[in-house]
Amino acid sequence: MRRLLGLALVALALPACGGHDQSEPATAPGAQSFAFTGGDVAAGEPIDTRFSCDGDNVSPALVWEKPPAGTVEQALVVDDPDAPGGSFVHWVAYGIPPGQTEIASGSTEGLVEGANDTGGVGWTGPCPPEGETHGYLFTLYALDAKTGLEEGARLDDLRTAIDGHIIGQATLTAPYARPSR
Repeated sequence: MRRLLGLALVALALPACGGHDQSEPATAPGAQSFAFTGGDVAAGEPIDTRFSCDGDNVSPALVWEKPPAGTVEQALVVDDPDAPGGSFVHWVAYGIPPGQTEIASGSTEGLVEGANDTGGVGWTGPCPPEGETHGYLFTLYALDAKTGLEEGARLDDLRTAIDGHIIGQATLTAPYARPSR
């Protein structure tokens, strides 16, 4: 009985630590991949300190290939799957027009921002515990339908809205470790 009670308490505590349901929304049949091609973040390359809690905490510029034909809207999720307590959401953005292929550093032009796991809306930069390197996952979804979400929607709301509507996906993972003090 104690063990069951302990497991229940852990399950209740996880959301407070940033833990999220790790299940990905379903893709539509024939979904295609496309790629990030430039900007301030590159796959496997360390994220610059200026985009983190140790710097200016401003969102990085991102550039990607044209999404697949039939894209009606794009959505972006940046999270830290290495965070203590489960994945920590750093940025949720949606309402990105189908023809848009970049976001300028610090810009919110052409997108609507959702809630991050600090309790705010918009970008919050990498900030792993000192001495740890975490891999930050940038995932851009091409969708065949509009999300219909207002500003401040949570990741779970986005996942529900895009489930079965993903016709393409671009991903990259970039590491970040806090500088030594």
